[in-house]
Amino acid sequence: MTMAARPIPSCPATVSLPAPLLFLPPISRKPSVALSCSSRARRGARYSAANKPSPPPPSGAPGNELSGGSSSSMAKIRSEVLSPFRSVRMFFYLAFMASAGLGSLIALTQLLPALGNPARAAGVPETLKGLGIDVAAVAVFAFLYSRDRKASDAQVARLTREENLSRLKLRVGDGGRVVPLSELRGSARLVIVAGPAEFVAESFRRSRPFLRDLMERGVLVLPFPTDGNAPALEFGEEGDGEGEAEAEDEEVARKSRRLWQLTPVYTSEWAKWLAEQKKMANVTPDSPVYLSLRMDGRVRGSGVGYPPWQAFVAQLPQVKGMWSGLFDGMDGRV
Repeated sequence: MTMAARPIPSCPATVSLPAPLLFLPPISRKPSVALSCSSRARRGARYSAANKPSPPPPSGAPGNELSGGSSSSMAKIRSEVLSPFRSVRMFFYLAFMASAGLGSLIALTQLLPALGNPARAAGVPETLKGLGIDVAAVAVFAFLYSRDRKASDAQVARLTREENLSRLKLRVGDGGRVVPLSELRGSARLVIVAGPAEFVAESFRRSRPFLRDLMERGVLVLPFPTDGNAPALEFGEEGDGEGEAEAEDEEVARKSRRLWQLTPVYTSEWAKWLAEQKKMANVTPDSPVYLSLRMDGRVRGSGVGYPPWQAFVAQLPQVKGMWSGLFDGMDGRV
């Protein structure tokens, strides 16, 4: 008895899709694994909005894992440069602790048999003295090591936050190019003014008497209104007079625009970094604050309230001229 051979079903060579699906971008850049016909029949082809590519995060965003790892590595390198002898001290602390711990162990092996043998009781006081010295040495060097370790961790955490800050984006001028904050290192001392729009506007008005002095010291201001409103920054006023008064108003307007020419980009990342700073400083989230940076990007000072423009003029050296660099090193690259 013979049976007629049944045709084996085969997968179709091509799968016809509706026209709109043909223009979808690939879901993954990795080579796809071929699926069998039965598995495709069970799963089916499903497309949703989640398959659409989302815009990549900014390369310098603090939330990026790669950026976070590089920030931590750079912070550790900067910590080693700022405190070059800390690692050497911590190595010797560990060596001394190991030596004192070994001495304590040897003293214990000598003390326990001596306590049970009256013939060796004469050497017990000397053994106890040596054991006490070794235990005290272990405690002292453990304290010194712990203190240096905490200082190192605190410094690395601070430098990591500063590295994350240096990766935040800002725009120079109206319609200017977008650059990371690290581009200002070595050329400008940044002052971040963060708070409601009224606070930013009042900080601007308080800076007007010191415009020339602040510019001579390389100060640039980054206004960051936290309430989402645009601050009213009046760079120039229309005067009725002519001549010297009008020229003076134009000079003030030009310097004001140059001093307050920066604008934050990706404000959500700026707000996230600022919230972390406030949390670590035990400052309420809605408090208006200012931060001043050194020329090397480190945080020089911060506080709640308006920036002390007059104090900046008195403390910061001029960027050019005979006083340039005279006080650098006494307070870092201020």
